[in-house]
Amino acid sequence: MRAALWPILGPRLWPAAPALALSALVLQLLFHTEIGAAVRVWNSSTAYGHCWLILPIAIFLGYERRGQAAAATMAPRAALSWLALPLVAMWLVADLLGVMEGRQLALIGFVEVLLLAAFGPRLWSALAASFLYLVFLVPFGAFITPALQGFTTGFISHGLDLFGIAHRETGNTIDIPEGAFYVAEACAGLRFLIASIAFGVLYALTMFTSSWRRLAFVAASCVVPVVANGLRALGIVLLGHALGSAQAAATDHLLYGWLFFAMVIAALAALGMPFRQDAPPPPAPAPIPPSGTGMRVAYAVWPVLLLAAAGPAVALVLEGRATPAGPAAAILLTPSGCTATSTHPAAGLVLQDFACGSARLSARVLRLPRGVDPSRVVMTAQTQAHLLLPVADFDVGVLWLPGAVSEAAPSRWLLQRDLRPGRAVATILFVDGAPSLGGLRARARLARDMLGGSGPAPVVVAVAATQDGGDPVRVLTGFLAAQGDLAARVAAMTNAMQGK
Repeated sequence: MRAALWPILGPRLWPAAPALALSALVLQLLFHTEIGAAVRVWNSSTAYGHCWLILPIAIFLGYERRGQAAAATMAPRAALSWLALPLVAMWLVADLLGVMEGRQLALIGFVEVLLLAAFGPRLWSALAASFLYLVFLVPFGAFITPALQGFTTGFISHGLDLFGIAHRETGNTIDIPEGAFYVAEACAGLRFLIASIAFGVLYALTMFTSSWRRLAFVAASCVVPVVANGLRALGIVLLGHALGSAQAAATDHLLYGWLFFAMVIAALAALGMPFRQDAPPPPAPAPIPPSGTGMRVAYAVWPVLLLAAAGPAVALVLEGRATPAGPAAAILLTPSGCTATSTHPAAGLVLQDFACGSARLSARVLRLPRGVDPSRVVMTAQTQAHLLLPVADFDVGVLWLPGAVSEAAPSRWLLQRDLRPGRAVATILFVDGAPSLGGLRARARLARDMLGGSGPAPVVVAVAATQDGGDPVRVLTGFLAAQGDLAARVAAMTNAMQGK
């Protein structure tokens, strides 16, 4: 009976197809940056590879609810388009702060409001599970990685205490007599958590009808993978202790991790099976929408598209106020024991190369325009690091420098280490002359400068070290600690170019 409902449902949805297809094209043109950024994350990060399955799953959820949809009448309502107003503000704030995930969530919100205005509340509610599942297209959640790393490290430490194994905890590193174990980003469990939540929501929507059972299962899908990942990490350390070699225990642990995660998902599914609830039979189909419904849908969606375009339009105007980037200068010093091998100035960019014993260092000093979009500043800083360390698998952390006595002498750099030994890159961003790792405070200052048209030009400094068979982080630490008052030289460079 349910399969026979599709010929009945099809004529109800078809009037909206032309307007929705045109709307999809307009949204793609307006937000191609957000879409492209999401696709790049799906392709490059194992934590979000499952996002390629979200759209097919959403279609499946809609097909499962075709009976309820057939019983609802399409009633386009242009008045509902004003629900997009908060989304415009959300997109602008996210753009000013350089938070791509916020812009992508705003885009999903525009899609939801557009569908609500096109279909009307009743039909949208019937297909709400399918529409709302699209939020998993946004690769969000990376900001909790440090917290997950800390939890996993603490879990291992407490577990070793229970087993009476001597150990020392330093940051996210666990040292036992047999060797050191570092809880990297890849070991934090983010990939397990995000995929588990997406699975948990799908399972809850298809297996339960009670809201409480759905919420309970989704909550379990959030907690279980985090604890399971802690058990997995503890097991690896215990295995290293038993084998007498940390390196032997860590071999292929990510593969074992995915196998372990598959077992956890299977256990979750088995746990929820006894509480399964059958869906009620679909109600009787509603009358077919009258002629002219397609035009009503078109009238209902165009205000949403107009509001969606407001954010990028304002951002384009603000971006046009940015001043051109001036030339940069070779501001990095050559420490004792090192040799400057080459310096290459370019438009707003200086490339410097150094040789420090067996280690080789490459640096990029980039001066950006004044009043530039904060998201562009942050993305540019990330690009500089990637140009020096063009690998997909790396771990992100903070490099602390010894001997820094003031904020002007940067004590913290953003550190990216190749998961293969021998290469690392440190990056720092100067905003209003002060060093920063590009957090929300720095982005807020960039947004203020963009709106007010004041403040010095932001500057990005990235330094990469390569040492075969050595420790590139140690090389970076020594090189950067010898730079002294780098902030003063950055300020002198920007002030001189601005005629101050």
